[in-house]
Amino acid sequence: MSRIVRLRLGEILAGHDGHRSKSSPRGSAVAMRPHPPLSPQRFTNTFKRSAIALLAAIVALVARRALDPFLGTSLPYVTLFPAIAFAAWYCGVLPAVLTVVVALLGAHSWFVEPSHSLRAVNAADLVGVGVFFLASIVIVALGEVHRRKMEAARNALGELDERVQQRTLELDGANHSLRELSARLLQLQDEERRRIARELHDSVGQTLAALTMNLSAARADIERLAKTAGTLAESEDLVRQMSKEVRTISHLLHPPLLDEAGLESAIRWYIDGFAQRSNIQVGLDLSMDFGRLPKDLETAIFRTVQECLTNIHRHSESPTAEVRITRLDGDVRVEVEDNGKGIPPEKLDQLAAPGTPGVGIRGMRERIRQLGGTLEIDSKGKGTVMRASLPIAGASSTTVAA
Repeated sequence: MSRIVRLRLGEILAGHDGHRSKSSPRGSAVAMRPHPPLSPQRFTNTFKRSAIALLAAIVALVARRALDPFLGTSLPYVTLFPAIAFAAWYCGVLPAVLTVVVALLGAHSWFVEPSHSLRAVNAADLVGVGVFFLASIVIVALGEVHRRKMEAARNALGELDERVQQRTLELDGANHSLRELSARLLQLQDEERRRIARELHDSVGQTLAALTMNLSAARADIERLAKTAGTLAESEDLVRQMSKEVRTISHLLHPPLLDEAGLESAIRWYIDGFAQRSNIQVGLDLSMDFGRLPKDLETAIFRTVQECLTNIHRHSESPTAEVRITRLDGDVRVEVEDNGKGIPPEKLDQLAAPGTPGVGIRGMRERIRQLGGTLEIDSKGKGTVMRASLPIAGASSTTVAA
């Protein structure tokens, strides 16, 4: 009997080692670096699982011993099958076989007559041992199949996690490229505005000035002709108005003061003109010694104030507005506040969400984000406050001479 048990144990252990070599979770990488048969890690894990399985067998034997007054010598293996199933499902083939052997020896010693003897006395006992042994082999086989399925599921889950991480890296790369493209588009927009403003000022503006002088000279020569002089005067006024509008458009596209005198002069010039055109009283809190900033940072601050005041004129119905620009601890803080009707909560949520409609707010937010800053819009029923914070160190180091 003991020889049969030893032969069966050798077959199960050989099959278990073959399975471990074929179902490695890392494929060829693990095959290139196999664990030594008696490595400390493998020995420790096997020892722990074997100890747990042995403890389960002892607990099952003790439980059967406690039932001995009720069962006697009948059903000697009734409490041993749960211990064998536990070892097969959770501890592996070797611990499960060890549990079968210990359980068989313990039951045969304690519960099969004569007690405290490993010798079977009749054919019925031998049949019971054989049935127990075969049932134990079936349980161990089912447990090993279950363990292999669970290992295959864990391997598949690991591969899926690697694919998700790869797709995440690809998505991050696409987002980075999109941010670079957005920054380049904003830069090209500013350069194009600067070029158009310069062309309007240098070519069309000079031509209109020469035409104004010629019309003035002609009006002086034929002043005695009242009707002709009146027509020429009206034409001269129209030309002056056209010249003023062209100059205004040129300055709005890209004010020359922003490059020549800096942010302070450009902001004051724009706010004065905005107040005259819109009849909105705008207060400006900006120190006279504010100084120059990097060109990209000055452009971003000017466009932010310009967009905020335009939105106040179009939507808020506020008679006043306040603009505060401060320079503190390496940052520039910009606040634009009005006393209008405010922004509804649902509209405010749309503005805070990414990808919202509206070119003005989106462009302002993107311009500030490209410079490493933040933009917040707060409205509590009445009035709206826009707050922007931009780091000076995050802007381009290129500046325009004062």
